[in-house]
Amino acid sequence: MPYVLVLYYSCHGAVSELARYLARGINAVEGIEARMRTAAPVSATCEQVDPSVPETGNPYVTLEDLQHCAGLALGSPSYFGNIASPLKYFLEQTTPLWASGALSGKPATVFTSSSSLHGGQESLLLSMMQPLFHHGMILMGTPYTEPDLATTTTGGTPYGVSHYAGPDNIHPVSPEEKNLCLATGRRLAELALRLDRKG
Repeated sequence: MPYVLVLYYSCHGAVSELARYLARGINAVEGIEARMRTAAPVSATCEQVDPSVPETGNPYVTLEDLQHCAGLALGSPSYFGNIASPLKYFLEQTTPLWASGALSGKPATVFTSSSSLHGGQESLLLSMMQPLFHHGMILMGTPYTEPDLATTTTGGTPYGVSHYAGPDNIHPVSPEEKNLCLATGRRLAELALRLDRKG
């Protein structure tokens, strides 16, 4: 069965919660499924200090997971409006997929969470798109035909799903943010299926 890769890095749990709601939206579409993966942490030393398999949560992503996906949802917390190092490090290892055109023509979306309301969400989402454009992926945002995008007072942008976690990650994912995740997941899965059938 074709799958949409939901690839994320989450430090305090908010991005992984968004990933779960996106996966629910993807799994609501018949004929395709979500495959959730996380990026391995980056060691501060030259020696491997973390286990090769995470003790909890989703498995670490491999190049094969990315190569064979029908679509991609890519998520990162906002670190000063920038992508988390583990996810960036993984993306920097994808040159063989770029060289072969393995991701060209596949749909993708991006998502994020930040601890401050204006914590660089939009700049992060736009910067996360850059390597996906280089891979030839078809970028998909969240359209204003989703009513929650026009009424949310927390997260949510036309560039991709977002969440306002607040200081110390105190804000749960809001109903509007959940709805936007579910709708974006469904939309991505439907587009991935259409494009996969054409290929």
